[in-house]
Amino acid sequence: MIDEQTRSLLAGIGGFDPTPGALAGVVVVDVTRVVAGPYCAMILADLGATVIKVENPDDPDYTRTFPPLLTGEGSEPLSGFFAQYNRNKLGVTANLRTAEGRELLERLVARTDVLIENFRPGTMERLGVGPDRLREANPRLVYAALSGYGQHGPYRGRPAYDNSAQATGGLWSMNGPAGGPPTRVGTIIGDLAASLYGAIGVLAALRHAERTGEGQLVDISQQDSVVTLTENAVVAYTTEGTVPEPLGNAHPFVRPYELFPCRDGHVFFGGYTDKFWRISCEVFGGEGTADAHADLSDMATRFDPDVYRDRVRPMVEGWFRDRTKAELEALAGDLVPLSAVKDIGEVVDDPQIAARDMIVETEYDGYGALRTFGSPVKLDVTPPRTRGRAPATGAHTAEVLADVLGYSAAEIDAMRQAGAI
Repeated sequence: MIDEQTRSLLAGIGGFDPTPGALAGVVVVDVTRVVAGPYCAMILADLGATVIKVENPDDPDYTRTFPPLLTGEGSEPLSGFFAQYNRNKLGVTANLRTAEGRELLERLVARTDVLIENFRPGTMERLGVGPDRLREANPRLVYAALSGYGQHGPYRGRPAYDNSAQATGGLWSMNGPAGGPPTRVGTIIGDLAASLYGAIGVLAALRHAERTGEGQLVDISQQDSVVTLTENAVVAYTTEGTVPEPLGNAHPFVRPYELFPCRDGHVFFGGYTDKFWRISCEVFGGEGTADAHADLSDMATRFDPDVYRDRVRPMVEGWFRDRTKAELEALAGDLVPLSAVKDIGEVVDDPQIAARDMIVETEYDGYGALRTFGSPVKLDVTPPRTRGRAPATGAHTAEVLADVLGYSAAEIDAMRQAGAI
């Protein structure tokens, strides 16, 4: 952990929620952009870490221009996309292509626990601030590198986006309508998964550093992350030689466990176990329905593709056809796995989402309130801080350089003039 003086200085900058979180005292330097790195760092910020987002003054995180945009008194629109992944951070600028910018980063890392970057492997080394160099400045440093394919292997140097990981991790080939072409998952799941694994890796490495004083490299690949999201696909191939294909909304073998139409939309119904099947028969078909179809009482029978197609699915479709999503949830939502398929508007207004504080509101001066998702991590003693603002580019540069790193006003001005900050 960093020294108490640095912790106190940083605590006085930014004006964020002062409530100490589980990671209070941990300082993270965030040299990332777009989603995979920023979200990883934000997870740590929500949990109480002090996160310093370092951007090139001439080329800041380009998601600052991504929609949706809030307009207000500021000279530039505020990106809701950027704000959602960068709350609770301090903003510092440093041009790592300059000697002064690299020195700034090294001085910052010397008083830091974690650095996160998501450049293509080799980029930080070419700039002269790779993990080996930075660990000379701070042997305890946890250096987390998130990239498309990881820090070693034949694909190491390839450029990559989320879709690259979905494609090469197998997920794309499995997704889509049955009998149709592969379809990407409808969100940046490769970026998001890498963010989550990055946060887990950082926490594990921090625990080791606290015990031993030894930092280490946390190497996270988007492709690796996606592979772990393919459920039973890997073992299906390695044990049986089966290559999964798109199945639409169906499960490879569990039935019924998919999407069903109803009067005003669709619901997910997963009443595949013997217990849930019997309850469903009685609730939707009436008393005696399960006994009247006793030959379907065994789960293995219902899993049979022909039996499911010819008898089980038509029965379920008949149960749901004339009822609304709300009626179906009211009738059976507390008894069997049955959930309305909700659009984002319905999700934002969902009472369970509200009860879990999963839509949070942050006030941005001159722009008004911005509502974003909260944190799914619920801690009863040190709850996450989710209402902090995202920083303007370099908003806290002068304060961090002067109060934490000891730069004089003249030095800071000279660095600005040189384009280093």
